[in-house]
Amino acid sequence: MRRIATIGVYGFSAEAFVDALAIAGVGLLLDVRQRRGVRGPDYAWANSARIQRALAAAGVRYRHVKGLAPTTELRQLQYREDDRRGVGKRTRVALAPEYAERYTHEILDRFDLGALVAELPDDSATALLCVERDPEACHRSLVAERLHAEHGLPVTHLRPG
Repeated sequence: MRRIATIGVYGFSAEAFVDALAIAGVGLLLDVRQRRGVRGPDYAWANSARIQRALAAAGVRYRHVKGLAPTTELRQLQYREDDRRGVGKRTRVALAPEYAERYTHEILDRFDLGALVAELPDDSATALLCVERDPEACHRSLVAERLHAEHGLPVTHLRPG
């Protein structure tokens, strides 16, 4: 049975990240980041080439799904709201309502999730990857909600610790 997990980078070490995927039975990771890099030495392991090597060593397939990534304009909208609220990307706990509405209308509504679902493995979970620790603070939660609502896929949110 197809199933979805979501996972962020923040709060995980490379080892803990791979362990969380293994425990959840993830066989495919869909990277839904626009930019596949993370600033700072603590999260260098999550940069595209490094994470792909770690996933390959763990037997997890990787695919970048740029069509589900937010645009630069949308990311800037969220950053402005973060600034207004006095939070940073690493401490955000919720998406700005305008960001969620626009992401849904401009990205999610236009993306063919049915075709994506048809390509998901039946024998393992598929994880949606972005950087934020909490799924509620990230567009991956919007994708997961839609996959659940429209395709009946069960969703698990993987969190550090």
